[in-house]
Amino acid sequence: MASGTLYTYPENFRAYKALIAAQFSGARVKVAEDFVFGETNKTEAFLKKFPLGKVPAFETSDGKYITESNAIAYYVANEQLRGKTEIDRALIIQWLGYADSEILPASCAWVFPLLGIMPYHKQNVENAKEDINRALTALNSHLLTRTYLVGERLTLADICVAMTLLHLYQYILEPELRKPYMNVNRWFQTVIYQPESIAVLGAFKLADKTLEYDPKKFAETQGKSSKKEKKEKESKKEAKESKEPKESKKESKSAADKTAAAEDEADATEEALAAEPKKKNPFTSMPKSSFDFDDFKRFYSNEDESKSIPYFWQKFDSENYSIWLGEYKYNHELTKVFMSCNLISGMYQRLDTMRKGAFASACIFGEDNNNTISGIWVWRGQDLVFTLSPDWQVDYESYTWTKLDPSKENTKELVKQYLSWTGTDKEGRKFNQGKIFK
Repeated sequence: MASGTLYTYPENFRAYKALIAAQFSGARVKVAEDFVFGETNKTEAFLKKFPLGKVPAFETSDGKYITESNAIAYYVANEQLRGKTEIDRALIIQWLGYADSEILPASCAWVFPLLGIMPYHKQNVENAKEDINRALTALNSHLLTRTYLVGERLTLADICVAMTLLHLYQYILEPELRKPYMNVNRWFQTVIYQPESIAVLGAFKLADKTLEYDPKKFAETQGKSSKKEKKEKESKKEAKESKEPKESKKESKSAADKTAAAEDEADATEEALAAEPKKKNPFTSMPKSSFDFDDFKRFYSNEDESKSIPYFWQKFDSENYSIWLGEYKYNHELTKVFMSCNLISGMYQRLDTMRKGAFASACIFGEDNNNTISGIWVWRGQDLVFTLSPDWQVDYESYTWTKLDPSKENTKELVKQYLSWTGTDKEGRKFNQGKIFK
């Protein structure tokens, strides 16, 4: 079974290919938690493994290095995903090439200007629309009598093509625009609503309305990155010049400028994708509380539950914080326990900006092919917090949320159970493992 570490930034559609393939195959893929795009991938240690400094990048558990998203996905896939016959394998490779050559360039040319990642050129966008229409029309025709792209079961072709279409369905293809491609729509939703895909993507939402062009977005993106780029460029020049003989500095300066410019241009699109725009955290506008949340989190991490749970109730501010029980709606679809664990981890990762004002203990009860997910959540405010920010609305609809009364004895028992990782679920399944969000 394949295993290793995947280096990527959050919500990288290229990395999703490998993560979803791993969910299907059972490969053990760990996402590097301390990876920071634009920093980690420029270190000497990273470049020694991956000379181009690009992500996603994969380090196998036995010390091999793989780049390019399709290659990584292939490595972590199983026989079914790769294709069981020679013709199936050839057709899968065909569809991977189709996604990269027919869909991806046009998708980027259409979507990125609307996100403020690239400058907007009307003719380029119009050309991209025509290219997307041609690509989707051909795909729609192919899927007229097929459930999947190759064979009768899902393969890497489906995963990789669907992930390449992700931004179009997320930002562009509103109901009227996707109407001509009913077969593609059916197939796309079949792929992304597989339990294995949901474990990675969360509850994906199709576009309600096409993203509108806003000239301010690109200007803001450029403004935020210009100082950083200038500083990095100057550092590269200084490092280059310091290594050269004095008499050659003038001659090499032009070459150094061109090299730095080329590197900047090559990284621009990916760095813009990786950069998270500064958004106001909803917690900052809420009233101050006597409950030092960070203090409790530290105490919980360093002390036994016999001390940390009483400490929680001693410090808890019921006026400014609330307690909720979250129960996964689709437990009947859960299979392997480690996959359920990945489902929780994926949700936590996508809710990273919520950590400052929230705490959770999510637990898995039961065993392989018979397990459930539920958890106790504590956050600032009295209402369901996920609706306060678009960044927090990716997974919560997959759960049933029940607000608990902190004065009730039953609530205290649930908090004790989930924070100490003990007991059973409602059907009597025993605690298996848990994950903390803090």
